[in-house]
Amino acid sequence: MFLHKQELQFASTPDKPDAVYARKLQEVLGGQYGEISVAMQYMFQGWNMHTPGKYRDLVFGIGAEEIGHVEMLATMIAQLLEKAPLGITSDAVQDDPTVAAVIGGTDVQHAIVAGAGARPVDSNGNPWQGSYITASGNLLADFQANANAEMQGRVQVARLYHMTDDHGVRELLSFLLARDTMHQNMWLAAAAELQEEGAETLPVPSNFPQSKEYTDVSYQYLNFSDGAAAAEGRWAKGPAPDGKGEFTYHDGPTTSAPMPPPTHPDSRFYGTTELPNVVEKAAGAAQDALNKE
Repeated sequence: MFLHKQELQFASTPDKPDAVYARKLQEVLGGQYGEISVAMQYMFQGWNMHTPGKYRDLVFGIGAEEIGHVEMLATMIAQLLEKAPLGITSDAVQDDPTVAAVIGGTDVQHAIVAGAGARPVDSNGNPWQGSYITASGNLLADFQANANAEMQGRVQVARLYHMTDDHGVRELLSFLLARDTMHQNMWLAAAAELQEEGAETLPVPSNFPQSKEYTDVSYQYLNFSDGAAAAEGRWAKGPAPDGKGEFTYHDGPTTSAPMPPPTHPDSRFYGTTELPNVVEKAAGAAQDALNKE
């Protein structure tokens, strides 16, 4: 059950209208790492979770919080657009307000489509996509993805903070930055707790038998670049984080195999092969005659 309460988590009002900045703010609303993405990601993880208890409560609780962040950003965007002009005032482009708005950096669909409101899109107007979210059912994989989403989102909010001097907007971003700080640490703590409890361990998925993988290369760093500095990293020597192997470094691949011969799909795919065209045509006709589809 969802119940909407007509309050915001944090009070903030922009000092002045700014349609250009409203467009920029769309990125952390409807972009790949925006609030719509994390809200839906956490909710779907909860709906897809196979175990009750603290982890399920965690994702639902934070998912609900993130829906509130969607509302806060949508409200701020609407406030920034409330009294913003549709175009800019330069005489050179004022004859065409649409061109003026584009040149000014505003999102014309804020006006045309949303009537001076927010939209579920990124800063370039690309629609939000469900493919942005990760909800695999494997909690260690999902919690690590959540930490990444919060890190990427916080990077973007931090950049946006320096793209405005509006005190009210900065207050909102300051609040979101603080919650991103908590959420990064929270997801990493949850991932660590999963491993401490033995519910999941590295490598993910930990209940797939490693004996079924080609173990000769499981812990080899294979250098496929002409840079040599990677050999100095923690990933090139010593015990692996999963405690199940020792890293080794190899300058180049340790396996190789000849390329297989070209494939020959059904002639009726009409791909070009080394066979004469008349042979391909005859093969297709024969397959048609045999009703082989």
